[in-house]
Amino acid sequence: MMRTENISKFYDEKAVVEGVSVDIPKGKITSFIGSNGAGKSTLLSVMSRLIKQSGGKVYLEGTPVTDIEDSELAKRVSILKQSSHINIRLTVRELVSFGRFPYSGGRLTQEDEDIVSRAIGYMDLMESENNYIDTLSGGQRQRAFIAMIIAQDTDYVLLDEPLNNLDMKHSVQIMKTLRRLTDELGKTVVLVIHDINFASCYSDYIAALKDGKLAGFGTVEQMIESGILKDIFGMDFDVREMNGSRICLYYT
Repeated sequence: MMRTENISKFYDEKAVVEGVSVDIPKGKITSFIGSNGAGKSTLLSVMSRLIKQSGGKVYLEGTPVTDIEDSELAKRVSILKQSSHINIRLTVRELVSFGRFPYSGGRLTQEDEDIVSRAIGYMDLMESENNYIDTLSGGQRQRAFIAMIIAQDTDYVLLDEPLNNLDMKHSVQIMKTLRRLTDELGKTVVLVIHDINFASCYSDYIAALKDGKLAGFGTVEQMIESGILKDIFGMDFDVREMNGSRICLYYT
């Protein structure tokens, strides 16, 4: 399990995240929801140790992440930020191969190559593996970055707005893939997401942030309720059951 304990992050004395404690269930999808500026991406970055918190601790399987060596942490936790721009020209396979760096140090073994191939296949990118990243569509490019994370083979996968700038079709493909990562490979997935309906349909747990604080945490059934959502977003919601999922209609 991954756990945050009273995490705070301040910038110029302004609290972006304040006193957030949450347990991330293992082998499940947990979505962070909330309005812009709620602190979701900041909390995710603190959890992955990309940025240093102002207070509190993050624990991975009971050990503070600050006590884990960089090389070891890279084998246990991976993160994909929403701004994944690369300035050098790479093929899909070259990009995905970066996921093996914590293990190979840049010198790929045959085992590394096999893992890279499986990750490319898992994301259905075999026909594009020799294409350059900058020639791909937005959906293909995002799948390539997720393939890199899969090749990194960590138990914990953290994703910051993986659906950003994707159309409906590609968003569904990405969410189905994340669902498979948990159901088939036992990964623990934590993601920042803005679309409440995607969060409802594909998540197991939801953590809601508001003004830098944890506004609620629970299962989809517990959190996707009109009253709770109105408290978080300040909007009226009509929550309906449809095909086993809770669908939110919202009104301004």
